[in-house]
Amino acid sequence: MKKIKVLFPFVEAGFGHIMPMKSIEQKFREKYGDRVEVISSQFYTETGNKHLEKYEKMIARQVRIYNKHHFVGHIATVASEVFGATLSSYTAIRMFAPFAYKAAMEHMKEISPDVVFSTHWATNYYAEHMENKPLTVMYCPDAQLNKLFEYKSDLNMISMPYGYLKALRKKQYNKQNMKIVPFLIRNEAFKYCRDKKELRRELGLPEDNFTVILAEGGYGIGKIKRISELLIKEHLPLTVIPVCGKNEKLYNYFLSLEPTKEVTFRPYNFTERILELEAASDIFCGKSGNILAEATFFGMPSIVTSCATFIEHNIADHYINTVGCAMKELSPEKTVKMIKEFAKDETLLEPYRKEAAAYHAHFGAEKAADVMWEKITEVFPELH
Repeated sequence: MKKIKVLFPFVEAGFGHIMPMKSIEQKFREKYGDRVEVISSQFYTETGNKHLEKYEKMIARQVRIYNKHHFVGHIATVASEVFGATLSSYTAIRMFAPFAYKAAMEHMKEISPDVVFSTHWATNYYAEHMENKPLTVMYCPDAQLNKLFEYKSDLNMISMPYGYLKALRKKQYNKQNMKIVPFLIRNEAFKYCRDKKELRRELGLPEDNFTVILAEGGYGIGKIKRISELLIKEHLPLTVIPVCGKNEKLYNYFLSLEPTKEVTFRPYNFTERILELEAASDIFCGKSGNILAEATFFGMPSIVTSCATFIEHNIADHYINTVGCAMKELSPEKTVKMIKEFAKDETLLEPYRKEAAAYHAHFGAEKAADVMWEKITEVFPELH
């Protein structure tokens, strides 16, 4: 019997979409890959089509603009709420880039999937508009569904209780087509749940310094520069690790700085070791987003220094008010003052660490993979 095709299309629109996709694709392949054909797709770049490549770059550019100019991000969020899921999706996908839409539909037809799992609204939209429509499954990595994620899908998943309950209040969702699952953290994160000093030795970092990791998403745009400049002037035993992502200009600037003799300054650009660095740190500092989930997974408190969109406000609110493991401070100077206080007296962080540790069970891709498989076998009973 010909195996059904299960497609996992990756989209670079900030790493908050890529990492959950990588997580469930790996876990689903591990558990069910012998019974179906699992297709991992770099959807916008693998064909070499210039319209698809240009569209993905446009999506990524919008994320960078939102991070740099927060009012634009907030306006975009409000606009999608005003226009609704159908019109917002049509505008973002078909009106702005009709040639990319045509190429995307042709590529979907070439792959001819039976199931499409999406962590980005665009690939779900393409799948829903195929002539031979596949089973569509969409995971929203945010705290609640925005309008683009409310576009129709056969099965929907979300990780945060507030977003789940809010979705169930809408007519289109019920307990059959909307599921709450643990956050799809990268599977390799589990192997770094180890002693911080051991991890610091492996990373070549001082074992006893108070260690701060700073990040502003995959594009390194935010307050990371100013906070790092202030921290490295301190005369405290600190390790300061700014992760610049794809912002090479910022990374090269950091390499030119000279910290005080008490501070270890270790800037990174885009790195595959981000999970190790997070697990080895005492506190995360940076923009709201799904990196807050990783910090929480490792039992680490967070200081949220900015929110580019209302979506990011909702994510921050989840970890600040629902989980209780994070705090918000928008001023770089006040943020540095807080970090100094925590470095001098780490017991001040204990309430946040305790809440983060209590939330540890809310991570992992296995349940989502199982929920997805249950739906697949419902639609394709021959797989039982």
